[in-house]
Amino acid sequence: MTEKTTGASYAAAGVDIEAGDRAVELMKEWVKKTQRPEVLGGLGGFAGLFDASALKRYERPLLASATDGVGTKVDIARQLGVYDTIGHDLVAMVMDDIVVCGAEPLFMTDYICVGKVHPERVAAIVKGIAEGCVLAGCALVGGETAEHPGLLGPDDFDVAGAGTGVVEYDRLLGQDRIRTGDAVIAMASSGLHSNGYSLVRHVLFDRAGMSLEQEIEELGRTLGEELLEPTKIYSLDCLALTRTAEVHAFSHITGGGLAANLARVIPDHLHATVDRSTWAPGAIFDLVGKAGQVEQLELEKTLNMGVGMMAVVPAESVDVALTALADRGVDSWVAGEIVERGEHTEGSTLTGSYAS
Repeated sequence: MTEKTTGASYAAAGVDIEAGDRAVELMKEWVKKTQRPEVLGGLGGFAGLFDASALKRYERPLLASATDGVGTKVDIARQLGVYDTIGHDLVAMVMDDIVVCGAEPLFMTDYICVGKVHPERVAAIVKGIAEGCVLAGCALVGGETAEHPGLLGPDDFDVAGAGTGVVEYDRLLGQDRIRTGDAVIAMASSGLHSNGYSLVRHVLFDRAGMSLEQEIEELGRTLGEELLEPTKIYSLDCLALTRTAEVHAFSHITGGGLAANLARVIPDHLHATVDRSTWAPGAIFDLVGKAGQVEQLELEKTLNMGVGMMAVVPAESVDVALTALADRGVDSWVAGEIVERGEHTEGSTLTGSYAS
């Protein structure tokens, strides 16, 4: 008698379509909260629709686009079982890149890759993305959840996103506007944000043997709570600043650190000097440096050192700019200035020592 065999199936291969459908149902309420009047249709279509006729009010609209992820910070979320904040990080990494040129964030799409679909977990991730989109003023018009059994473990996941914004051509910010004597305004970060986590994890866990549940006196909370602190989203603050004061450029301080990111918006003939003594980095930066005996320059080219966004403004606009940011609850200060570039200087340098 021949033994009957069972045919292969998608479910047997590890992909649960029903779980994916349930995840979509759970996330719908959160996506709905991000809708702008230009968005057509709902979640579940093959493409998100955005009514471009809204751009007719622009004389010469420029579309700005960016894409990013949150790196190995996702592993902190996985270990802690906290999934509803990592989406804030994703939106910040994408939309705060877009606002640097002065563009208004319009819409975003996300990509969530998991080893196994846990509907509530996926919905929590999307909840964080949706809440981030609200903070950035953009719509979440669609996304993709992919299940990769055998490639990722059952609890492993990663997130990525892409966004689009718009700016009027004659209001485009950047190198061409910057002049000698401009002031560099720093905006405080909420912590590590979403860069340098490979170094941070190596130092704190592999070398120092710390745990996420460990209470750290200097931090005033557990290490896990500090490392999972969501990235601050500056998009609406930056846009409000451009409406209140003259702004020549923004710089989003992400991978590569403060000096390298600021240098990206400085023209070749000019130089930005930033005075470390104007602020004191948060305790987490000192903890990483001491635990791993990481040299200061290595820290500065990897981490944001307490500054998440910088604005370059004319000297006469400083007071108005600082007041506008303070009114929005943004901790900011004058950290440097723009000078003529010397023979042996690069686009940006840090001087002095950090305040204690």
